[in-house]
Amino acid sequence: MSANQSRDIVLAFSGGLDTSFCVPYLQAQGWQVHTVFADTGGVDAQERAYIEQRAAELGVASHRTIDGGPAIWAGFVKPFVWAGEAYQGQYPLLVSDRYLIVDAALARAKELGTNAIAHGCTGMGNDQVRFDLAVKASGDYRIVAPIREIQKEHTQTRAYEQQYLEERGFTVRAKQQQYTINENLLGVTLSGAEIDQWQAPGEEARGWCKPRAEWPEAPLRVRVGFVAGEAVSLDGEPLPGPVLLAQLNQLFAAYGVGRGLYTGDTTIGLKGRIVYEAPGLLALLTAHRALEEAVLSKQQNRFKPEVARKWVELVYEGFYHDPLKTDLEAFLQSSQRMVNGEVLLETRGGRVDAIAVQSPHVLHAKGATYAQSADWGVAEAEGFIKLFGMSSTLWAEVNGAK
Repeated sequence: MSANQSRDIVLAFSGGLDTSFCVPYLQAQGWQVHTVFADTGGVDAQERAYIEQRAAELGVASHRTIDGGPAIWAGFVKPFVWAGEAYQGQYPLLVSDRYLIVDAALARAKELGTNAIAHGCTGMGNDQVRFDLAVKASGDYRIVAPIREIQKEHTQTRAYEQQYLEERGFTVRAKQQQYTINENLLGVTLSGAEIDQWQAPGEEARGWCKPRAEWPEAPLRVRVGFVAGEAVSLDGEPLPGPVLLAQLNQLFAAYGVGRGLYTGDTTIGLKGRIVYEAPGLLALLTAHRALEEAVLSKQQNRFKPEVARKWVELVYEGFYHDPLKTDLEAFLQSSQRMVNGEVLLETRGGRVDAIAVQSPHVLHAKGATYAQSADWGVAEAEGFIKLFGMSSTLWAEVNGAK
């Protein structure tokens, strides 16, 4: 049987409400559903077991769990930290694991000899754009999106999904009834309910970050080591990237670091509002920026954010495979040649600061310290100021400024 005739379909599966609904819905349309869970690092062993059990109880034809940690580190975390910019200055692109999930689903489809791919994205959000564009950039595939399909007839889709599952004997976890929750190595996002209504998030709208009352009294200090802009060690211990980020998540979440409430301009034009938590990623960005500010030239530090913001926009809007993204990454990688050293981070709760930097590449002038001492004379300083401000001074003289 050819790929075009196959009734096998690969579903990117998380065990949540949306993807759980997709299984019996696709089965009712005659599909043999094969689920793939790309473990991108945000769940523990208990949750992984639940996802596998959920797939089995839903009656899938097969289920695969893929270790996506190395892929999300190499494919997203490294260039994102190099870029050092959040979307609209705040959001750290926590759902960028979608592209690696697509890769895992496509690999499974190739094994099965099918060109049918399914996902649980809604017709109102950004993820549908990310999934669809990533699939389209990878070949000739048929994309099935059950949640988009039911939205043609049902306005209260989550309530409909829950009812659909319960009528067929499948339970729905309480937290899934209230919020849409995305969790991976990068962090946690929560949306839905009062968050969508621009109200204060409820006490249940919390992922990893501990509330103020539970922060430890003693401050936390951590040293992060970098080579060519990539984090490679924690307190002197060499670690694989995914392990390092997971440890940072655990350490800084205990102090409530990395939690935010964000409203942004989505790809499809709506305003999106979410609670997000990214303790480890924020710690990495803080450490990397402190090191970069010390070792890059003035012109590099001025120009690089422009490239970084474009890279972030491309990734946010679904252009993960666009050639411009590859071009920009070549510049970002080049800018990291001297970003080597260690940064000492400290938190007392709620925020993280880079309090010390060690690197052989710090651009420190041997004979001068800013605002303290210099190896040039007063006349040289006055001459520089005169020439540096010549254009503005001339304008004032010619136009009679007082």
